[in-house]
Formats: sequence, C-alpha cells, structure tokens
Amino acid sequence: MEGLLPIWKERGMTSHDCVFKLRKILKTKKIGHSGTLDPDVDGVLPVAIGKATKVIEYMMDSKKIYTGEITLGFSTTTEDSSGEVVEEKPVDFNIDEDDIDKTLSEFKGVITQTPPMYSAVKVDGRRLYEYAREGLVIDRPSREVTIYSFDRTSDVVRNKEKETLSFSFKVVCGKGTYVRTLAVDVGAKLKSPSHMSDLTREASSGFNREEALTLSEVQVLVDEKRVEEAIFPLEKALSHMPSYELDSDEYLKVRNGSLLERQVYLAKDEEEIVFYYREKAVAIYKAHPTKSQYIKPAKVLRNELVV
Repeated sequence: MEGLLPIWKERGMTSHDCVFKLRKILKTKKIGHSGTLDPDVDGVLPVAIGKATKVIEYMMDSKKIYTGEITLGFSTTTEDSSGEVVEEKPVDFNIDEDDIDKTLSEFKGVITQTPPMYSAVKVDGRRLYEYAREGLVIDRPSREVTIYSFDRTSDVVRNKEKETLSFSFKVVCGKGTYVRTLAVDVGAKLKSPSHMSDLTREASSGFNREEALTLSEVQVLVDEKRVEEAIFPLEKALSHMPSYELDSDEYLKVRNGSLLERQVYLAKDEEEIVFYYREKAVAIYKAHPTKSQYIKPAKVLRNELVV
C-alpha cells in the first residue's frame, strides 16, 4: 500500500494516537503524518503510507487553513482553552470590529513567532512541553512564518458576566505557524490577555475537509475492500514544486544518482525539482552544495520502474 490519505482527526486524540489506530486498521506499520494537531483541535491530518512517507517533509511546505475563535480577557499556560489561567483582566468593551480588523491585518506577511512552551519544538534535545510540564520556562528560538490572510469571520461577542470578548477568524498560513501564539499576540496588540478558545484545521498539504475521512470511515472502506479508492498518489504532495518529465536516457542517469547540469533543469531562482518518468515521480534533485553548475539527488522516490 502506497500513497496519501487525508484523515479527519477528531477531538480528544493526539496525532500520534490517530496514526497508531490507522496502522491497525490498514495493517501496515509504515505510516506518518504531516503536521501535528493538538488533542483539542480537530481537522485535516494528511497521512502518508508506504513509500509516500518519503514526501512528508514536502507536504509540510504547503499552506494551511484554520478557522477558530479568539477570546480576550484572560490568558492560559497553553495559549488555548485547555490550559490553566495565568492572567485575567476585564476586557475593554470599547474594542470594536474596526480595532480587531486593523489588528489582524497587521499580522499579514512574514512575521516572527516564539514557539509556546507547550509545543513539540526541541531545545537541547528535549521537547518544550517536557520542560513546561516540569514548570520550567526556557529561552526558545524565534522563527519567521508567513501569514497569507487573517480575517474576522463573525460579529464580536461581549460577555459582560465573564468580562470577555470573543470573535471567530480564518487564517491562511505557511508551515511552522502557531495559531495559538497568533491569538496571544493579537491580544497583546489590543492590550488584553487572550487565548485561542477554539480551532479547526480546514485544509493542509493540498487536502481539505471535504476530502478527509474519519478513522471509522476508513475502517468501513477496509471492510468493503475499497480503501485503495480513497488513497491519493504521492505525486499530489509534490504538485507545488517545479517538475520535469524525463526521457528514457535521462531516467537512467537519474536512477543511477548521476549529477546533472543545473542550467538545463533548474531556473535561476529554484533550488529543487521533481523528476517524473512516465508521469510517476522518481526523484527530487537539489542544487549541489559545492559544485554550483550541478544538481544532485535529494530524495529517491522510485527506482523500480522499467525503462
């Protein structure tokens, strides 16, 4: 079995739980996922099976779409609704839709984020959440992420009893973005402690929620011996990359891992290219680190095709 399967991860399970259960359903061990979802978050979890696990890192490069809710008035340890409250401050009810819309627009483009302590980022060989569970707060490296759009999608809801303010949003972002941190940073600009009070991933790695299947739906397809119908070819994960269809002579060179002339295959601003043979992706080549006139294999995907 080989290919990509978009799973709809339901709330209450980790991404690892999802993969573990899928291995049992499909009776195969070689399965990996693209982009972790927190237990309280539901949404599209693209899964790679068999040889398709080789393209997971390229799946992560694609845009992601989230919908959710931000609540102003208090912040939490985890930056979402699952954490303990760390700061409370009655919200300024004079904050209106225009204030929020202007603030959200300021996040569009390339921004710098610091990963939350409750995240899977590794520092000194340990996950940040491991430090956080011990009550430790450590320095962590900031990184640049891209926000393509960030918009309010509902009216502002003012809760006078709880002294909070909430609104729904939709964000389209690049890899590595922490939406929880976006929620906190939005509050900071509005001078209010805040957190992400709800989140759903609507799309990831070229898959949307309409294409995603729950684990129970996958089980039904397996029982009906129709699961192959739901699996997408690994090529779908590479569709956003530059590509080139090889002839039989070129394919033999690629199959043997030969260096190729950069100027023949790569445009000046490109660093990687996917080589296809008979419409099947066979290898990904990248610029040679020391020989600027050549490109070299970065990943061999298939080498068993018959010329």
